[in-house]
Amino acid sequence: MTSEPLIVSGSPHLHSGAQSSRIMRDVLIALIPAVLGATIFFGPRALLVILITVTSCVASEYLIRRLWHRSNNLHDLTAVVTGTLLALNLPVSLPLWMAALGGFIAIVIVKECFGGVGQNFVNPAITARIVLLMSFSSAMSVWNRPFSYLEHSDVVTSASYFEALQSNLPLPSLGEMFLGIRSGSLGETSALALLLGLIYLLYRRVITPLIPVVFVGTVGLLSWILGGDPLYQMMSGGLLLGAIFMATDYTTSPTTPLGQGIFAFGCGLITVLIRFYAALPEGVSYAILLMNIVTPLIDRFTIPRAFGSERRRA
Repeated sequence: MTSEPLIVSGSPHLHSGAQSSRIMRDVLIALIPAVLGATIFFGPRALLVILITVTSCVASEYLIRRLWHRSNNLHDLTAVVTGTLLALNLPVSLPLWMAALGGFIAIVIVKECFGGVGQNFVNPAITARIVLLMSFSSAMSVWNRPFSYLEHSDVVTSASYFEALQSNLPLPSLGEMFLGIRSGSLGETSALALLLGLIYLLYRRVITPLIPVVFVGTVGLLSWILGGDPLYQMMSGGLLLGAIFMATDYTTSPTTPLGQGIFAFGCGLITVLIRFYAALPEGVSYAILLMNIVTPLIDRFTIPRAFGSERRRA
């Protein structure tokens, strides 16, 4: 007979062994190709923007938790991931103080004000990007040409894919779209880099392919129905970046496979509606944000009822 005490706790009693720090570390590894691509196409300033947003996120989390007498949880790397994703959604030319402000908004306003890790109901990086876009639309809409940092020219900006499409300007080839030799935010241009990150996340079982495939597939199918080029639409804007790294966020996406499918389809539908019918050229960020908000409702109707419990009345 053992003298060790029995530990009595609530279910579930099985643990996968996965920890937040390990998951976030895998996400950071998956983002390395996008970071390298941003540095190659847009120069050393891309690394500086990433450094500023990451530093802002980490410092904001540390200081606000000290101020509110909460335990320090920087070791889980969520602030680092948020800062990196935010930077990859920004143009390389953005003033650094705006990038730092975005990090503060993502951590303090979106994350910590709602309780910290696992309590925020919208994606912090996406929300911070939208706030910056609405507050500083001019600075957030300046796109540098790839490799312009190597040129000795005063004209280094060009139109994004959607701006070129609306203005009947020459479009990048599909090969350039795939490799990332085009204007755009730091992490959105290279489909190749983002797909390499997706492969790694699937290999490590950090995410499942359901949300990215349904999200991107919905955009491609509806774009084709509406007369657009599905390949261009699937590789343009921040679609792959959003579908792979932000729509799959554990906290702000549904729990069940059915719910995730509904969520991803809704993201794709809203993205297409904004791209084709709204005044905004791009809709991925807004689509993810809106579907984040309805995620609790999706969970309510898709999580199976526990055996023996009464059905909740509407």
